Amino acid sequence: MFDLTEEQIENILTRYKQQKEKDKAKYEQIKDSEEFKIKNREKAKSWYENNKDKRAQKYIDNKDLMSAKNTYYYYKKTNQIEKFKEKHSQKYDILSMYGYFSD
Repeated sequence: MFDLTEEQIENILTRYKQQKEKDKAKYEQIKDSEEFKIKNREKAKSWYENNKDKRAQKYIDNKDLMSAKNTYYYYKKTNQIEKFKEKHSQKYDILSMYGYFSD
């Protein structure tokens, strides 16, 4: 795609790192100001109002996964994981499908 030398790559990475540091410093200066907080809250509220349907659909789509996770957490907390596998094999399969276990 692009034929860049090591020096050019290093230069690009250095500029990127410097820009990120400047952005972080700028954010650190303004994050506690009331004006920034108000503007940020308005932006978040506006986004939420415009995307309510997307958020609701996400919860509907992940309903089975969340239910399976919550059930698994209960059985994990009570050290009854084998019982979870026996009683809730369908939920175990859902979690396995999503790669939740590292077995």
